[in-house]
Parts: sequence; C-alpha cells; structure tokens
Amino acid sequence: MASKNINITLKIWRQKSSKAKGQIETYKLNDVSTDSSFLEMLDQLNEQLIVEGKEPVAFDHDCREGICGMCSLYINGRAHGPDTGITTCQLHMRMFKDGETIYVEPWRSVAFPVIKDLIVDRSSFERIQQAGGFVSINTSGNTIDANSLPVPKYDADRSFDAAACIGCGACVATCKNGSAMLFVGAKISQYALLPQGKVEAARRAQNMVAQMDIEGFGNCTNTGACEVECPKGISLENIARMNREFLSAKIGSEE
Repeated sequence: MASKNINITLKIWRQKSSKAKGQIETYKLNDVSTDSSFLEMLDQLNEQLIVEGKEPVAFDHDCREGICGMCSLYINGRAHGPDTGITTCQLHMRMFKDGETIYVEPWRSVAFPVIKDLIVDRSSFERIQQAGGFVSINTSGNTIDANSLPVPKYDADRSFDAAACIGCGACVATCKNGSAMLFVGAKISQYALLPQGKVEAARRAQNMVAQMDIEGFGNCTNTGACEVECPKGISLENIARMNREFLSAKIGSEE
C-alpha cells in the first residue's frame, strides 16, 4: 500500500496525577504519514505541542517492537487499537482514515491507577509475580542442567505459549470485570507445566491468586474478551489450568 499523509483529530485523556481530575482534550494533527506507527504519531503530536509552548502528552513506551508491553493505550474503545494480535507500537496509521477522530485513553482499571495522562501504574502485576511467579533454585554450583530434565514436547509448547505473555494489561483493560486471571493464569501455567515448577506449585498458585485479590482485580466470568484482545494470543486454557492448580493446592492443604 502506497504511503500517504492524513489529517486527524485526537481526543486524548489528560490527567496530571492519580489524584487530579482528568478530562478529554482535543488536538488537530495534520500530515501524518500512514507508514508511521501510532507512537510515532504521538511523537509528532508532542513535537507540535512543544513548539506551541504546551505540555506534551505523557505516554509509556520502551522497545517499540511488541515485546515490552509498556505501550498500553485504549484506542477507539479497544485495547491497543483497531487491529488484532498487536501492541500499540505495532499499530500503524494506515488503519485510520483521513479526517478520522481518534479517542486515546489509558487502561481502565482500579488496579492500574493513572500516573499521568496515558501512563498507568502496573506495579500490581509485579507484586503478583513476586508472590510466586518464579522458580527458586540453588545457584551454588550444584544445579542440574535444565536440558537434562526431559519434558514432553506438548508440555514444553504449552509452557512457551504461556510464557509469551508480556504483561501489558490488555486483558484487564478489556475485561468488563477488570480481571487479571488471564495474566495470572499464564504466569502460573508457565511453571506448572515444567518439572522445575512442580516443587513450589501449590504455594505459587495460592500466593499469586491471593495477591491478585489484594490488588483489587475483578473475577473472571468467562466472557473471553481477554483472549480476543491479547496481543500474544494467550489462551483461556491458562485460566482453566490456574483454577485446577489453585483447587488442587487448596485440597492438598486441607488434608
């Protein structure tokens, strides 16, 4: 598709801090290349705002390669915008029409409070992982090489699929209940399927689910929107596996 320039209207959520009252502000942006990414378009907007002596829009980003998960934006009512299987940094302006009005908002979740403008605090995800999303190993030199532990290919593939989760939070922002169960399910499944993760399996499931509840995330009602909007296609099977791991741990602890 040949490159061209378009003119757009941006309706962007502006909020100075988590305690300040936010509002939608309108900006006109002309000559936006359809080859540019959505974040490059925001860079162009900020350059325009700086020239005009106005405060630029704060938004999160890092790798811009669809790996880090930081570019968490709600665009025209969809997490990461009007495309499937991508992050915001992989969204290109060719997805929009000349003269179109684009709404840009931060993730909508109580557990992800706004830091400023389009940036939210996702440290709740980090605390959930700290509660159990790891494997404790002895690093004294007596460790067994991972390749010496046979793992069925089916299990290895499912573990790798779960490990593809980048923790962007699209599942939470999309869920009508603000549930983090797809994220937590992926992190639990990543280890539950491997022999290295069996030792701490019961404690991991209970601790991570408990921390998820403490953080204020909602419950899953099997709507499936999280899987649809996940940029890495994390399967709902991981939620089912998390439930099995949690119930098994609970039953085991009561025996």
